[in-house]
Amino acid sequence: MSARHFCSVLLAVVAGAVNAGCGERPQVVEYKKGQYQGKTDAQPWDSAQFKGDKQAWESALRQRNQAQNEYQRTQ
Repeated sequence: MSARHFCSVLLAVVAGAVNAGCGERPQVVEYKKGQYQGKTDAQPWDSAQFKGDKQAWESALRQRNQAQNEYQRTQ
């Protein structure tokens, strides 16, 4: 590879890198004052499994936590 060929390849790589950096656009969120832009949050017990029953959801949560309790699992 000659020095001239090497310089032209290096120049092409540098030009490509510079050109790629210039093409980036700023990623800024535009907020509208007084308006929520995200999705609405739902309660975890408002799912199809619990149908709005908070007590059943809490009971299922307690059962799941007990299943992860190492002390309970070894007895």
